[in-house]
Amino acid sequence: MNIRKLLTIAMTLLSVALVGTTRAQTLEGDMRQAAGAYERKDMATAARIWKVWADKGNAEARTLLGAMYWSGEGVPRNHAEAARLYLLAANQGYARAQNDIGFMYGFGEGIPPRNDVEAYKWLTLAVARYTARNQDRRDQAIKDKAALAARMTKAQIAEAEKLAKAWKPTP
Repeated sequence: MNIRKLLTIAMTLLSVALVGTTRAQTLEGDMRQAAGAYERKDMATAARIWKVWADKGNAEARTLLGAMYWSGEGVPRNHAEAARLYLLAANQGYARAQNDIGFMYGFGEGIPPRNDVEAYKWLTLAVARYTARNQDRRDQAIKDKAALAARMTKAQIAEAEKLAKAWKPTP
């Protein structure tokens, strides 16, 4: 193989690697930019950036945008839209979204009527997926799950646990 062919192959491989790195850095950079905007109370910028990534299927962006719809920060308050976004991210396996959609099912917010079995299922999944970095959220989810269990029958809890065990993430 001649040197020109080797250089062409090397440059092709390098450009493929750089494109992949640039995409990852763009997501990471955009998420940092949106978080900074949110902390500065520039809700319009945070919502705009998170919407772009939510539309691309990013679970974290879907969850953060859902939280904005839940509270009405930077977007009109819309619990149904918050629930839609949380459910998309929860189905991807994102623990915070699973927690949030579990909470909404438990109170019938944005997803009427209240559904204790679905709430318990999602809280069970969230508790299992939270990392040590989110121990405070995990602890709260455990408390919420216990409060929920107190108003459920044994059959409802068994059904919720069965659903949680059968659950599989979707892309």
